[in-house]
Amino acid sequence: MVELQLKVRRGSFSLEIDCKFAALWTVAFGTSGAGKSTLLRMIAGLDRPDSGRIAIHGKCVTDTEVGLSLMPGKRSTGFVAQQSALFPHLSVHANVAYGLANLNEADRLKRISEMLELVGAQHLADRSSRSLSGGERQRISLARSLAPMPRLLLLDEPLSALDADARDIVLTRLQGWLMEKQIQTILVTHDAADALATEAEVAILQEGKLAALGPARIVLATERQRLLERLRSN
Repeated sequence: MVELQLKVRRGSFSLEIDCKFAALWTVAFGTSGAGKSTLLRMIAGLDRPDSGRIAIHGKCVTDTEVGLSLMPGKRSTGFVAQQSALFPHLSVHANVAYGLANLNEADRLKRISEMLELVGAQHLADRSSRSLSGGERQRISLARSLAPMPRLLLLDEPLSALDADARDIVLTRLQGWLMEKQIQTILVTHDAADALATEAEVAILQEGKLAALGPARIVLATERQRLLERLRSN
């Protein structure tokens, strides 16, 4: 569970959130500028709120009243942004291996293979990260973040460079694996289809505030109807 009480102001933009994300799979949905990415950065510890508190699975990681703000690496979270940040001097295999120093060699090799298979990138293992396409880079960034088995996974439109069919395949496979491993996930998207396809718990953000939180079929009923009408007209 992720518990949030946040107030953030960045220029003319403000974010005010007071809620709990309890579902294993939550999609944060909203238009550009609604505050989705800012919310994830706060949870990950990549940015700090002006005031508030964040707890992850019962452990307080941010509390402005007492000056607490754990570093990202101390939060047991994995974070994947839209713009992947691979180590350019390392191979795909070495990028995924990063952060697995606690495993013995056999277990490390097994984990790397499992992660690459999960994102459909086994064939890229020996490639230089510099030679990858945008979609390939996103797949490897996802595999690298999953490899240490974080307790909480934060995904900020991590597969935007893939076409719709490829994205759906990876998301469906990923969701099943994460549910099996009981890894809580918050996925940011601007596409309602991502939420509807995965039957997610949905948090709708509008102008920096939480407008709704609940099952996709209820919260996104209007969006679902709009998507169906669009499909019928094509």
